[in-house]
Amino acid sequence: MRVSSQDVTVVALLADPDAPTEIAQRMARILPDRLAGRSGQERRFGVEVVSEPFTAGTEDLSTLTRRIMDRRSAGHWDVVVALTDLPLHSHGRKLMLDLSHEHGLALLSLPTLGGFRLQTRARQAVEEAVLSLAGPAAPGAEGPPGSQPLRGPFTCRLAPVHPGQVGEEEIADLRYVVTGPRGYLRVLLGMVRANRPWRLVPGLSKALAAALATGAVATVNSTIWNLATSLSTPRLVIATVGSVALMIGWLIVDADLWHRTDEVSPEARKRTHLYNTSTVVTVGIGVVVCYAGLVVINLVWALFILNDRLFASTTRTPLHATQYWTLAWFVASVATVGGALGSGLESDEAIRAAAYSKREQERRSLLLDDGD
Repeated sequence: MRVSSQDVTVVALLADPDAPTEIAQRMARILPDRLAGRSGQERRFGVEVVSEPFTAGTEDLSTLTRRIMDRRSAGHWDVVVALTDLPLHSHGRKLMLDLSHEHGLALLSLPTLGGFRLQTRARQAVEEAVLSLAGPAAPGAEGPPGSQPLRGPFTCRLAPVHPGQVGEEEIADLRYVVTGPRGYLRVLLGMVRANRPWRLVPGLSKALAAALATGAVATVNSTIWNLATSLSTPRLVIATVGSVALMIGWLIVDADLWHRTDEVSPEARKRTHLYNTSTVVTVGIGVVVCYAGLVVINLVWALFILNDRLFASTTRTPLHATQYWTLAWFVASVATVGGALGSGLESDEAIRAAAYSKREQERRSLLLDDGD
């Protein structure tokens, strides 16, 4: 690796737009000091953030690394670490990190870092990659770049990361992949986090309006009162699960969120299963949040509107806290079914935008165009 003439190692964080750029910008504030402190030889680092859709139109590792290499040459940086929120695959494994010491570049797939402590884990991974790519801090340091395994998150007991196979035609000379059930779960959580399922709530404005209207009418319906007071807890749980499942299924089918592939290879089937599982979990979290909100709103509405004497005369049950809670719970299930019908008023594009990250939207749009 070369060092700039001013003895400052210039590091570029090449990040996909949206979440990767936000992560890169936050870590860039503290990365120079942390790198200088860890290098231990009075070495200085400069960090630049470049937001650019370098993964647009492809998931091929060779293509991506060549794009990064070309971008590094154009930018005259010492080290480039590229961050994407797309899940990448290599020889049937889920790629975490690719490094090319010859060309001074690294590619980090953020979903493999999991759904928790993402900022910290991403910073640790970038630090290890930069220190490895920058080479020995001083003459006489032991070993050439890349001769020692990376540390930090790669040796953590809860991080199932191992060296991976690198093809002869590829630029990378060191690769880390995640394996096993824990690795699968970690990638899945990372994909769900990248999709930001909480954005689904405002993205379903018409469905929520339909659910709130259904809930408001159901709360003052005497038939609903009688049903709610007669239902046992297991039946209420079944109603909850059924209504939530209906909403999830309807959103996925109506907005065509289900991923399909014409490929028959085991690797393609695994990828398809991963994408579809992340879709179900993402939409599921959004629907559950909506359901919990409906319970609270229906409870407040019931406290405001219900007359205890009329309720007692109709149901032959005193209107106490238990009845308020049971009614709000049951009405939320009824309202969720109404919301599922109302979700048909949403555009498919609006639901996809709410359910997927920017990179995942572009990836699926490209697949649809190829299919057409």
